Amino acid sequence: MSDLTTAGAQERADIGAWLAVAAGTIGALMATLDISIVNTSLPTIQGAISASGSEGTWVSTAYLVAEIIMIPLVGWFTSILGLRRFLLVMTSLFVVFSMWCGLAESLVVMIIGRVGQGFTGGAMIPTALTIVATRLPPRQQAVGLALFGMTAVLGPVLGPVVGGWLTENLSWHYVFFLNLPIGIGLLTLILLGLTQSRLDLSRLRDTDVFGLLGLILGLGALTVVLEEGQRERWFESDMISSLSVVCVIGFLMIMAGQLYAHQPIIRLKILLTRSFGSAFTLSLTTGAALYGVLYLVPQFLTEVPGYNPEQSGYITALSGIPMIMLLAMFPVLVRKIDIRIAVAFGLFLYGATCIADSLLSPETAGAQFVLTQLVRGLAQFFAILFLNQAATVSVPREYAADASGLFNAARNLGGSFGLALISTLQDRRQTLHVERLSESISANSMLGQNALHHLGLARMIEAIAAQAVVLTYADLYRIFGVLMLLLIPLAFLLTTLPKDAGISMSH
Repeated sequence: MSDLTTAGAQERADIGAWLAVAAGTIGALMATLDISIVNTSLPTIQGAISASGSEGTWVSTAYLVAEIIMIPLVGWFTSILGLRRFLLVMTSLFVVFSMWCGLAESLVVMIIGRVGQGFTGGAMIPTALTIVATRLPPRQQAVGLALFGMTAVLGPVLGPVVGGWLTENLSWHYVFFLNLPIGIGLLTLILLGLTQSRLDLSRLRDTDVFGLLGLILGLGALTVVLEEGQRERWFESDMISSLSVVCVIGFLMIMAGQLYAHQPIIRLKILLTRSFGSAFTLSLTTGAALYGVLYLVPQFLTEVPGYNPEQSGYITALSGIPMIMLLAMFPVLVRKIDIRIAVAFGLFLYGATCIADSLLSPETAGAQFVLTQLVRGLAQFFAILFLNQAATVSVPREYAADASGLFNAARNLGGSFGLALISTLQDRRQTLHVERLSESISANSMLGQNALHHLGLARMIEAIAAQAVVLTYADLYRIFGVLMLLLIPLAFLLTTLPKDAGISMSH
């Protein structure tokens, strides 16, 4: 690791520093956008590459697996290659793999491209924070941090909207081709804004091989288990059982690296500190809520009122409006408001909006989500941006690269946990509600006889199924809401920010 550059001692950053920050922000946004940009176009892509529904899910899963593996390894890579060289290579390869995906004509070719996109895209997320820390003076770092935090929210929110519009109006190929002009612009910004650093291949001699392999096996297997578990019926599947064993072996290898390696690939002991342990847990759980609710809103609108992907995408995107409106205020607010109070307030709003959305009915449509989506965007502003700031001051500078990797990986891994929770409970709760509703309106009851007389058997079954769907979504919203409220005490374990402090992370 190196210390902060001389920019940290300056009063104001120069144009080169802001170009570097712009590069980091655009790179992180591009990487987070590509997590969800294929979601709305997935049925079209499946048809084009002759993939079944279950096979097509790997178009999303392959990206997530590779990205989660790469994020905690970024500190190790940049220590060897240097930040500028590393980002130039990763951005160039990201564009190449994006074009590869856009030209794919088979499932295997598409999955290879998505794995490449995930690895290279995952490199851009934590490096954005590093650029802010090393190129901006302390008093201006809050601006860069706000831009970085914005990518965590706007990427997943805008992905389905952009992907749906491109697929409807142009072609699914442009979902991937979009990265070509953005990538060229990003390469230009990196060249102009970042200076070249020394290549340090000597670090390869001290590589924590057990930790490196353990991260790849452990995180990779865990992500596949979470993403595909419900579709494969969990441990009824030999694949899920085998991958679970691989996951355990991978994490045991990581622990071996912690004990025996001269310099572990990532130092997990920082998770045992009160402040960073709380920040990591909150990142994991807010990630679950962020990606979980981003999944629930369009799914409900598609399944119940029958919205098309573009219509539901616009409702989902409403949560990004408060983030954009308040972005300029973050540098002021972060010095005026106690970080712990801000994060707790964000968690409270997030929980309250989820519980409000649990009051669903078969007549609920997009209009009923407008207010809660806007308030949820306000919740994300406080919970996510202030949590990013808290994580940066929770560890000594020598552990900053490890903290950045763990913190960002936690949010993405939390998303996988959230989606796994939804897919598991959705089937079970829907079956339970169908059984309970059927029992309450049996043919021997007056209610059941009236329903049968007015609707007929087929329509009564449809009505029961529709009501069960609504009750299931209500359960899921309630679960996320309660989870967010229960996590509020953890916010008060975070480290507060000195009024004149900046970001302390560096590689």
